[in-house]
Amino acid sequence: MFDRNLKSLIYLGIPLIAFLFLFLAPSTFAPVKSTVVEKTSGPMQFIFFPFKEFKKLLTYHRTYDEYLALAKDVQTLKARLVGLEEVMRENTRLEQLLALKRQSLYSGIVANVIGRDPSNWNSTILIDRGIEDEVAVGMPVVSGLGIVGKVAEVSRHHSKVIMLTDPSFSVIALAQRSREVGLVSGTLQGICRMRYLADEADIEVGDQVITSKLSSSFPEGLVIGQITAVQSAGKGLAPEYIVTPSVTLSQIEEVLVIHK
Repeated sequence: MFDRNLKSLIYLGIPLIAFLFLFLAPSTFAPVKSTVVEKTSGPMQFIFFPFKEFKKLLTYHRTYDEYLALAKDVQTLKARLVGLEEVMRENTRLEQLLALKRQSLYSGIVANVIGRDPSNWNSTILIDRGIEDEVAVGMPVVSGLGIVGKVAEVSRHHSKVIMLTDPSFSVIALAQRSREVGLVSGTLQGICRMRYLADEADIEVGDQVITSKLSSSFPEGLVIGQITAVQSAGKGLAPEYIVTPSVTLSQIEEVLVIHK
């Protein structure tokens, strides 16, 4: 009789407990739940640890293969980004050259720099235009930022250009602000000097130097550089002015050859 009553209580208790968990406020049994979870979490982790490690072992090779594939995709995307950046930079340089060509009263042809003299990096460059492109000795060579140099030698498909920092380069120029005229020449130090000005010439550091209309080899108004220093040439002699080119000659990649 007692066993029958106990069984009845158990049968009634199970639905009652389920009802309480389902329909009463969760906060009522929250302490009980947290206690049960806290007491059983350690043993459960211990029991399931081998199963988790076995699962990792089974999925290792698949995960590693996926990692290799993703790493390869990342490297490919990085290479594409570098290529796109180079194309954008080249387009910017070409746009500058084309803008200069449109503004100029003279026709010109765009050329790529394909070589340099390793022993004199900032003195000469080789471009991929020559006699067949109507390039001739003495023609001015410029970039979107200013003068690069002039053509010194020409072959059928290539030309050698001496840059404005070469000691053999010179051009009649003027300070744009004061209109003082002098001769700009290259030096062995990779800069230019402006000489043969009057002692009282109105020249200041920061003045922009451009080509003069008195020059027979360059159109007037092309940017050469900026006055960055004044050097005394000695007692009774006119000072010399250091001109820093507006073009970073070590980074030239494309140029415009002006047909005079």
